Order: sequence, then C-alpha cells, then structure tokens
Amino acid sequence: MVAINTGYSTNTYYQAAASNQAAASAKTATTATTTTEQAATSVTLSDAALAALATKDFATVVADARAKLATLLTEAERTSPLQDDKLALDLSSLDARELFAMASDDSFTEDERTAAGLEMQRRFEAALAGPAALAKVTGNLTGLYKAAAEYLDGLGPEEKAGADWIAGRAAVTDALKQLQSNPKTMPDAGEEDPVALYLALVEAGETIKPTDIADVAATARKTLDSLYADAIKAGKAPTFNKTTTVGTYIDLSKFDSRSLSAIALNTGDKFTTEEVRHAEAALRSKSGAALLAGFQNAAKSSDPTAFSQNIMAIYASMSAEERQAAGWSDQFYQAAAASYESTNQLLQMFADAGGDSTGFLSWMGK
Repeated sequence: MVAINTGYSTNTYYQAAASNQAAASAKTATTATTTTEQAATSVTLSDAALAALATKDFATVVADARAKLATLLTEAERTSPLQDDKLALDLSSLDARELFAMASDDSFTEDERTAAGLEMQRRFEAALAGPAALAKVTGNLTGLYKAAAEYLDGLGPEEKAGADWIAGRAAVTDALKQLQSNPKTMPDAGEEDPVALYLALVEAGETIKPTDIADVAATARKTLDSLYADAIKAGKAPTFNKTTTVGTYIDLSKFDSRSLSAIALNTGDKFTTEEVRHAEAALRSKSGAALLAGFQNAAKSSDPTAFSQNIMAIYASMSAEERQAAGWSDQFYQAAAASYESTNQLLQMFADAGGDSTGFLSWMGK
C-alpha cells in the first residue's frame, strides 16, 4: 500500500495552501449577512446501489480498476494518465472503490496512483463547488459542511477505514455542531477540516481544473465510434432512435454532462450534425431534470428562497462548457441571485413590520 492524496486529507498540497490562505478563505466565506441554510439538491446512490458496490471483494475491485484503466489508456492512445503532472485522462467511469484501489494499491504505477489521487480530489471539490458558491451568497456554511458529510459518507468501506477519512469526517461532524449555534461563522474544526482546506485552495486558485474539453471531445469521439463498431459487429445498424426494433440504440443519456457538452458544442469539429442534435437533447434532458429536482426540493422547503438557492448551486457546479451547451447564461444565474436577494429583503421587511415567517409563507402561497 502507498500514501494517498485525497480531496479531504491534509497532504502537503493542501497544507501549503491552507497555511497561506486559511484566514482569507474564512473571511470570504462569511461576508454575506443572510441567515438562510442552503437548500441545494444533491444526487446520492440508493441503499441498494451502495450495497451492490460493497459486495465485491477488494481484490476484484483492484482488478476491475486495472481493466478499466487499461481500456481508457488504449482508447486515449496514452501510456500514462498524467501529462505535465496534471490529469490527462478522464477517470469519471471509475467508481469510488475502483478509484481508491487505483490510488492505494502499489501494483499501479506512480503516475497512475497520482492520477487517482487527483481525481479523488477533483470529485471532492466538485461536490463542494455548488454549496461553496451558495455559501458566499447566503453567508450560511451549514449546507457546505452537510455536502462534505454526504460526500464522505458515500465513499467505499476501504476508504472509510483509513485515517484520512476518519479524521476528516470527525472534523466535519465537529464543524456541524459548531454551526448549529452560529451558521455564519467559520467553524474551528482543526487542521483536519476538509472544508477549510478546500476553501483555502479556492482562495489560492489551486483547485483541480477539469480535463481539457478537447481531450473530453476526443474521448467522446472514440466512445461513439466504439459503440458504432460494436453495433455493426452484431449485425445491427447504430441509431439514436430509442424505439428501434432492428437497430442498436445509442443511448447518449449514459454519457456524462461534460462529454455531452463536448459533442453538443462540436468541439474540434469531431461530430456529425445528428450527433450534435441528439447530444443537445440529452443535455437538455439532464439540465431539465436538475431544475425539476431543484424545484421539487424547494417546494418541500419552508424557505421561500430555496429554489433560487438551488439554481445558484447547480450553476456553480457546472463547467463553462456545460453551461454554454445547456444554455445557462450568466443572466440566468444573476436572475436567481436577484430573486434570492429580493425575497430576503421582503422577509426582513415583513419581520420588521411585526410579521412572522408563517404568515409570510402563507402570503407567498407556500
């Protein structure tokens, strides 16, 4: 086994940023003056899915990770997942246990272990991006720490048995207890606090950058070509027609949002008009589902600003290419932010006039 760099551990990379930026990040996180708790939606695996992931023994997980990595390297025509010490291979197809296996098992090369550590860090940062952006607007840090807790709790049993996970999860628990009394004050949960470390990296501009969109497009092109080839080999024509009875349906909904964005934007002129059109439709479907989930979540909330908060969180979690392809403009985000601010002002005015939240919500039709 080897030392692992994770998105929540106090490795050298994080400690250097934290020592220089912790004070600044704490100040940044508490500048807003509102008191609402973030209502951002999150996607979690079902209990059944989590149980299924845990049924494999770890040796099988290691073997599966090795097989997937070999396929990815072959398709990308690479010998290493790194280039210039940065991720140069999309590892999103590896689940949490496979990624941990790749990062922790010394049968993988140093480059491969480093790449897995970077991907683990990237995923943690991605999970916190939306809630962190929302915390800057609302001033409430509770949702940010809850997002960290949910992410850590969703990792595999082997990773959760490690010292980094145990220390990081304990720090998050401590922070959440502190936030119960003052949700706008950055908690002091010690050097193991993964959220404080993340905020320090954000302030220092040292978070993991997503894989270059040109590389994502190249991988998406090869994936499509492979699916077409498999269909033809089976004696059926590839098609985007879901109701086909004679062809092989190419289901773009299984592609991640960034890959769909690369296709929809026709990055590098690698895709056909039909591929672009169907990628756009698949991306709109994903975007619409996210908005619907945000609306449904808000409808269950007693917070009239919940939907605006959800939109801001979703927007912040998307890459620039995803926003462009989905049609999420800066004006969309600004409208959500304006709605949040105006509703908060109405709440304050209502309170100043002697009203209570129950009456306001009734007036708002909640």
